[in-house]
Amino acid sequence: MIRVIAVVGPTASGKSRLALELAKQYGGEIVSCDSMQIYEGMDIGTAKPSAEERKSVPHHMLDIIRPDREYSCSDYARDASEIISQIESRGNIPLICGGTGLYLDALIHGTGTGEINVDPEFRLKMEQTSLMPEGKDILYRMLSETDPGAAETIHKNNVKRVIRALEINHATGMTKEEWDKRSISRETGFNTLVIGLCFHDRNTLYRLIESRVDGMIGDGLIDEVRDLMKDDGFSASKTASQAIGYKELIPYIHGECGLAEAVGAVKTATRQYAKRQMTWFSRNADIRWLFRDSVDGAPVPFEETVGSACRMVDGFLA
Repeated sequence: MIRVIAVVGPTASGKSRLALELAKQYGGEIVSCDSMQIYEGMDIGTAKPSAEERKSVPHHMLDIIRPDREYSCSDYARDASEIISQIESRGNIPLICGGTGLYLDALIHGTGTGEINVDPEFRLKMEQTSLMPEGKDILYRMLSETDPGAAETIHKNNVKRVIRALEINHATGMTKEEWDKRSISRETGFNTLVIGLCFHDRNTLYRLIESRVDGMIGDGLIDEVRDLMKDDGFSASKTASQAIGYKELIPYIHGECGLAEAVGAVKTATRQYAKRQMTWFSRNADIRWLFRDSVDGAPVPFEETVGSACRMVDGFLA
């Protein structure tokens, strides 16, 4: 089996920095596991690795499609699996890094890729509901009633995933989590060490998130969103245009709200997303967690986190 290392956790927890250090120390190549970093032109808002970082260590699954294209979880599992095989054939260590838990599960466990017999009338009804003034809220309430677990991990604005979870329940009577567990459709051939970054005090993470958002604004995120809005494909996309850090700034660019309000919305949405990420990853008993802060909330030095991760990797590769 191909040995693979994965670094996961909520946004702004330091995943990319740790993955980069591990890749340098162990001769690795990084495979992004982020559902938004796949899009061209969405660089600042998705916290893509810098050009210097990409030069120091090979990175994959970045900038692979334009924002107007749809890209599914199964597409990711297929493409990333091929890249991992190529990395292993070069004698290097595949190192997955990202916070999209659905993509990670599909890649290393083969879950979440099963197909269902979709009821076209039900889908049409759901899609029509989504177009109503309060459609998103109606669909999300339906999901909360039929599949509370899925509602915890899916944002109500991600209509595509909300409808998908409702379709699974309608067609099978199962929750999405139950369906994912039963829809293992392939043997991945991967032996994976999953290292997770987490926090004792969630406020420590929230402060990191707010600092990161401020940094993104300073780095030109507003101009990045403005440039993307010139592309009709981005505006029409049901996925890319709804990415956190982009959809909240669009009203500001249209003159519909002030900058402080828009930036505050980005921070709020990012905090909520981080909470959903931790809910998702907390269900994975195979993750070996490293705390980025002490019990009293003091930050753990990055070098200490690297040292702990290296001891895990050494034991895994021995």
